[in-house]
Amino acid sequence: MRNTAKITTAVLAAGALTLGLSACGSGKDSASSSADTSGPLVVAASPVPHAEILNYIKDHLAKKAGLDLEVKEFQDYIVPNTATEDGSVDANYFQNQPYLDDFNQKRGTHIVPVVTVHLEPLGLYSHKVKSADALKSGATVAVPNDAVNEARALKLLASNGLITLKDDAGSTATPQDISKNPKNLKFKEIEAAQTPRSLDDVDAAVINGNYAIAADLKPAKDALVLESATNNPYGNFLAVKKGNENDPRVKKLAKLLTSPEVKKFIEDKYAGSVIPSFK
Repeated sequence: MRNTAKITTAVLAAGALTLGLSACGSGKDSASSSADTSGPLVVAASPVPHAEILNYIKDHLAKKAGLDLEVKEFQDYIVPNTATEDGSVDANYFQNQPYLDDFNQKRGTHIVPVVTVHLEPLGLYSHKVKSADALKSGATVAVPNDAVNEARALKLLASNGLITLKDDAGSTATPQDISKNPKNLKFKEIEAAQTPRSLDDVDAAVINGNYAIAADLKPAKDALVLESATNNPYGNFLAVKKGNENDPRVKKLAKLLTSPEVKKFIEDKYAGSVIPSFK
């Protein structure tokens, strides 16, 4: 695992001395109704935009709602779920349903969604060409290496005519599921968080919206092709371990995350690069 993942894991381990160990005694790890809900709600989140949205709530809305909110940032897509499962944090906000379904199945976790908040359109970016059509024969395209986001990346390329996927290619499609590849594109599978850094080494990269924004890319402006928000199953949501959905702190946060104030914050700050999933 890369250095950032090691760092976040180390931070989590240190935090467990004050958070996780006491949680075991309170029953948080078993997600029982006897779990202690008197302390702050600790939420694991990707830095952008998830932690930014949570910190807006913490600074402007939480106090009035009677919510003590603590935000912990993680660079990877694994620790937020494992920390939620073992009770080191109370909830997380970073993922979509196909990713969570795959994670729960593969790792035996019991994480469930609470409320969907926003969509981060996946995009194709390049430092070498100005349009997707300009990609040359044999060009190398970086794609996320986790099952769900890789399939999502390939579907994006297919929807824009760069490749054709087999009819039975599903939510875990890989390059082996490509039936037509007229440009003979080559695929470099790397960790999602590293895709922006790959732009100088490959001809193009498919990058998750949160990592694009963190790399000072503007999806609505800079992407060669961008995922459509219409009927998109990849909305990001607040999630908890099964059994904790009715935690009153979680309910308060869910209400704030889908408030008019947060909708305006998202629209004003991200200008179409992050799209609210609620009305």
